[in-house]
Amino acid sequence: MDSTFIATQFNETARMDLHQIAAVLVRGLGPTLVAAMTGTKDRKLPSKWAKPEGPNPSPAFAKRLLLGHRAWAALIAQESDGVARQWFIGGNPLLGEDTPVTAIREDRGRELIGAVEAFFAEEPDL
Repeated sequence: MDSTFIATQFNETARMDLHQIAAVLVRGLGPTLVAAMTGTKDRKLPSKWAKPEGPNPSPAFAKRLLLGHRAWAALIAQESDGVARQWFIGGNPLLGEDTPVTAIREDRGRELIGAVEAFFAEEPDL
């Protein structure tokens, strides 16, 4: 996976409606993980965001949804949903053994995208 793919994924995600992004993530990760990823304490809120006429996420939550979607979309472009979900919830050495869910919640976008790229590299730079 190269930087061109990552940039293309950014553009595709940026063109999507936030409700659609939330729906994709809720389907793939479940509302509890999406809540944890965004930092909301309301586990039902991601399901509400996923509805076309649902409430709009706050700017901070929206930023994390966008980042999460970029990572999710990159992973499922080449892996199964199950592998992508495991990647999101597993401790990652490139993230200091934090999960990608935690990295997204903490707005560690650069690290997260680096971890996505390393996942697909022949020899990850640990």
